[in-house]
Amino acid sequence: MDSAAKLPVLLDLAALPQGWPLFDSAASRAVEREAAAPVPAHTLMQRAGLGVARLALAIAPHARRIRVAAGPGNNGGDGFEAAMHLQRAGKQVQVNLVGDPGRQPRDASASRERAREAGVTIVEGDAACEADLVVDALLGLGAARAPQGELREAIAGVNRHCGPRLAVDLPSGLCADTGRRLGDVAVQASHTLCLLTLKPGLLTADGRDCCGELWLDPIGCAAQWAHQAARARLLGADDIAATRPLRAHASHKGRYGDLLVIGGAPGMAGAAWLAARAGLAAGAGRVFIAPLDPASAGFDTTAPELMLRPDLWRTQPQALEASTVVCGCGGASVVRDALPTVLSRSARLVLDADALNAVAADGALQSLLHARAARGRPTVLTPHPLEAARLAGHGDAAVVQADRLVAAELLAARYEAVVVLKGSGSVIAAPGRVSAINPTGNARLASAGTGDVLAGWLAGLWSASGAEAFDVACAAVWQHGAAAGRADQATPLRAGALIERLAATPD
Repeated sequence: MDSAAKLPVLLDLAALPQGWPLFDSAASRAVEREAAAPVPAHTLMQRAGLGVARLALAIAPHARRIRVAAGPGNNGGDGFEAAMHLQRAGKQVQVNLVGDPGRQPRDASASRERAREAGVTIVEGDAACEADLVVDALLGLGAARAPQGELREAIAGVNRHCGPRLAVDLPSGLCADTGRRLGDVAVQASHTLCLLTLKPGLLTADGRDCCGELWLDPIGCAAQWAHQAARARLLGADDIAATRPLRAHASHKGRYGDLLVIGGAPGMAGAAWLAARAGLAAGAGRVFIAPLDPASAGFDTTAPELMLRPDLWRTQPQALEASTVVCGCGGASVVRDALPTVLSRSARLVLDADALNAVAADGALQSLLHARAARGRPTVLTPHPLEAARLAGHGDAAVVQADRLVAAELLAARYEAVVVLKGSGSVIAAPGRVSAINPTGNARLASAGTGDVLAGWLAGLWSASGAEAFDVACAAVWQHGAAAGRADQATPLRAGALIERLAATPD
């Protein structure tokens, strides 16, 4: 094995210092064609197999027996190439070839013969064997339908392995472009080595749960990335710098704007107060709260800086003209009364939760939202999948989850607004911008009130920085997720504690 070859790069998704381009299947194939043209045939598969073997040795250095589940295509060829290197490194390697070997592409067939000549045991079919590490090389970019028959059983066999599972390029059974499972089963990898390019499906929908730790090996093709349009961008810490400028020594609270939170219907007051506290922690100069519950408490002992202004949107609508407004957190059906004024008058607007449901159900409110865009007044929508489905007009969250990038982009175009589609791998979309996928966050955020915190934090950043709505949305989502910490912490994070984390570590 070439000792000078570089080990693939581990992508620490909780703390990426820079963003990365994400390429869908079509763009990835174009990168591959361009990179393969000037080099001898079989070169890229050899590089890929070497990268897989080196990573296998790094993640399971004491493994003696290694099983490679290889499919009939080029992904299987990468597996054969890796098996050859692992056999030469002194490991006991068996390849289970699933599918018709007579239909293998030329490069994959050549790699199969190289593995055979190196002494690798090759068995046709998914015959089980004892192994310390299993490599999934069954399906690659070409997979577009649910695995059936022998392939489906092979995927289930990989998942039955109790030790490390290394997926080659992407877990078999997962769509590279959307992150949805193609059928009822997909490989649950402990590590995934993404080859050539990063694919968006590994980072949203089911992708994060299927891929485990994510590694990247461009196999010498990174120079070709610049020649292809990225499908989306994976956010990094460099994407948030513009929204957290240093405060001038001579500045005052008026420099950082007014924030108004409208929400908190009877029985749901806490949502509005959480959003207001988050906006204050994010840096808004003054934060007002207009609860929709007439009996709501007028003072938050945990944040006495917040100012109660019941019915401000009704009694002083002109105040909205110079304010950043968050509307909808805990709003229930009564938020509908405030929305005509909010949509017409707010300088900068974040619509969340029940405000989104009201807009989805009312064509007149949708017209007001379009009128905002025509006047150059920016809006950010922050739906979860079901709210996004309602905004789309079909009400089916499964349709949204089937292609989260497309769903977010369609909503952004339909409502002429920035859209934050929340969930695993939150998507940020806006007309005329390359969409972004957020890598931070984990299931600790699956707790009541964390969405209200995101809406308030986003609005507070926007008020304080005056940055573009899309850039603020990207920064807010990244910071919100980063504050949740590492994914191995199983305890849910309280929304109030999340605000404290955001305030303590804003960048």
